[in-house]
Amino acid sequence: MRKIVVSEFVSLDNVIQAPGGPEEDTEGGFTHGGWTGPFWHDDIGKHFFEEMSQSDAMLLGRKTWQTHGGAFNPMPDGDPFGDVMNKTPKYVVSTTLTSTSAWRNSTLIRANVVDEIRALKEQPGKNIVIDGSSVLVHTLAQNDLVDEYSLLVYPIVLGNGKKLFPEGLNVSLRLIASEQFPSGVVLMRYARA
Repeated sequence: MRKIVVSEFVSLDNVIQAPGGPEEDTEGGFTHGGWTGPFWHDDIGKHFFEEMSQSDAMLLGRKTWQTHGGAFNPMPDGDPFGDVMNKTPKYVVSTTLTSTSAWRNSTLIRANVVDEIRALKEQPGKNIVIDGSSVLVHTLAQNDLVDEYSLLVYPIVLGNGKKLFPEGLNVSLRLIASEQFPSGVVLMRYARA
């Protein structure tokens, strides 16, 4: 059975909203977009490629899919990040999208989300990775569909924003790996206990 790996940039106070830029996701009046920038280190990029090499599919919520697709789909062949993101099959969960033409290699999941994702896990293959997608991550966690959390924990407290773990979730995890990067970011990988 395939594993679902939630791979997130997360602040010390559990925020995953808009790590990449100020305009990425301002929902709820969020004004801290781009909070990961000052902590970039090339080892974080290396971690991305390692994680993607262990995966052969991505699972995304609509907003994250649209943001990623807008950034990666226009990239020309030969861009290392673009090639990985564009060639990887993607499953986007949305009740409002009618087409996946905005980002190549995408398939739409519109209904029976939990059952459809369980069926994806039953298919042969490597890991299915999900990032961003806070609403979808909450649904997966609440339905015991997350096998691992791969968290890049940033040494910053944001005070507000969309959270990785939903209110009321009670789950036991065990640490399976950790690594500190020179910029103060710590990779923590957890599996279900």
